[in-house]
Amino acid sequence: MIMLMNLSIILIIIANIFMLLASILSKKSLMDREKCSPFECGFDPKSLARIPFSLHFFLITVIFLIFDVEIALIFPIIPLFKMVNFFIWTKISMFFMLMLLIGLFHEWNQNMLNWIN
Repeated sequence: MIMLMNLSIILIIIANIFMLLASILSKKSLMDREKCSPFECGFDPKSLARIPFSLHFFLITVIFLIFDVEIALIFPIIPLFKMVNFFIWTKISMFFMLMLLIGLFHEWNQNMLNWIN
């Protein structure tokens, strides 16, 4: 028990030494206004934060993220081909693809895939 306490104390001391060295050796510039500001993604940090943002661009981004996640969900279907019967695999695959197509047609009917308003 005492050995465990000694080891934990040594580890805490080593961690504190590393944090102290990192804070001393880090190059912090107080004059760098971009690094000190909350926006680091292309916005001007000293301008008005409530600028108009294209809602259409946001919705296209959300559609991309949804289909990106759905593509990631397709990957486990491939190894499933060796584990189950071919007809069961076909039914699962077709059901998933049908769900993707229904979502795509719905977005098409809502005119969400038009790039130009």
